[in-house]
Amino acid sequence: MQDEPRPDELIKAVADFLRDQIAPQISGHAAFKLRVGINALDLVTRQLTQAGESDAAEHASLKALLGRDGSLVDLNAELADRIASGAVDLSTPGVKDHLWRTTLAKLAVDQPNYASYRREMQGSKSKEAASS
Repeated sequence: MQDEPRPDELIKAVADFLRDQIAPQISGHAAFKLRVGINALDLVTRQLTQAGESDAAEHASLKALLGRDGSLVDLNAELADRIASGAVDLSTPGVKDHLWRTTLAKLAVDQPNYASYRREMQGSKSKEAASS
C-alpha cells in the first residue's frame, strides 16, 4: 500500500487539472460532459474524505436509537421498517435528531453547495459561536 499520495489527493488533482486546464478550452456538449465528469470526481473525493466519519457517527447513533448492534445497512433497514410499521416516528426520542444529522452528513458529501444545506450550516455555526 502506498502512503502518498492518497487516492483522494490523486482524484482531486485530476479534477482540478480538468477544471482549470481543459474545461476552459472546451465548449458545447463536450464541455457539459466534462463538467459532469469533474462533478463525479469531486463527489468521489468527498466520499473518500468524509463518508467514513459520517458513517461511523450514523452507525453509533443507530445503535443507540435501536438498542442493538449490527451493520449500518441492517440498522438502517430496521429503522426504516420501524418507521413504516408506525413503531417509531418523529416523536420517538432521538429519531428526529438522528434523521436530521444523517441528512446533513449525506448532503455534505452529495450536495455541499445546495443552498438550504449551506444556510443550515451557517445557522449552526452562528448558534455554536453564540453559545461559546
